[in-house]
Amino acid sequence: MFRFLNTSGCYSLSKRLQTAIELVLGGLLLLVAGQLLPTLMAGPINWAVAFGLYMMIAGLVVIYWPQGALGWANRVTLVRAVLVALVAGGLAAGTFTQVIWQWLLIAVLALLLDGVDGWVARRTQSHSVFGARFDMELDALLIMLLCIGLLLESMAPWVLLIGGMRYLFVIAGYRLSWLLAPLLPSLRRKIVCVWQVSALLLALTPLTSPLLTGLLAISALLSLIMSFGADVKWLYQQT
Repeated sequence: MFRFLNTSGCYSLSKRLQTAIELVLGGLLLLVAGQLLPTLMAGPINWAVAFGLYMMIAGLVVIYWPQGALGWANRVTLVRAVLVALVAGGLAAGTFTQVIWQWLLIAVLALLLDGVDGWVARRTQSHSVFGARFDMELDALLIMLLCIGLLLESMAPWVLLIGGMRYLFVIAGYRLSWLLAPLLPSLRRKIVCVWQVSALLLALTPLTSPLLTGLLAISALLSLIMSFGADVKWLYQQT
C-alpha cells in the first residue's frame, strides 16, 4: 500500500513538472517577444507588470491543471496568455500613448487566437473544462486591460464597468450561489464577447473620434448588460 502511494505521488509530481516545463517555455516566449518590442517593453516597470501577470497565470495553471502536458489547444491559449501579459506590460510606466499602434496589434493577435484554440481542441479531440475556463478568463482579462487603456486615453471611469462586470458577477456568486451554476454553451455569449473586444479595440485607435469612441464603448457595455441579464434570468429560473 505504501509503495502504491509513493508511486502515485511521484506520478503526480511528474505531471506537475511537465506542466511547469511548458509554462517556463511560455515565460521564455514572453522574454523573446518582449525583446522584439523594445518600445512597448521600454522599462523595468513594463517587464515587471508583464512577468508578474504571467507568473500569476502560470501559478493558477499549475494548481488547476493536473494532467501533465498541456495539449495543443491549451498551448495555443498559453500563447494568448503571453500576448495578454504583453498588453498589460504596455500599459505601464507612461509609455502607452507612444506605442498605441503596436499595443493594439498585440491585442488584435490575442483576439484572433481566441478562435484558434477552440478549433485546435475540436481537431485534436482535446476539449476540457479547464481549457474552456482558461480561455474565458483570458477573454475577461483582455477586456479589462482594454478598458484600462481607454481610461488612460481620458475616457470616464464608467468604462471599467465593461471589464469589471464579469468579476462582479463572480463576487455576487459567493452570496447568491445559484449564480455559480454551470451555463449552457451560448452563441449569443460568444458574439457579445467578440463585439466587446472589437468595439474596445476600435475605440482605442487614434483615428477614432471622441464621439465614436464613446458610442463604441456604450455599445459594448449595453450588449454586455443584455447578455449578463439573459444569463442571470436563466440561472434564476433554474433555482
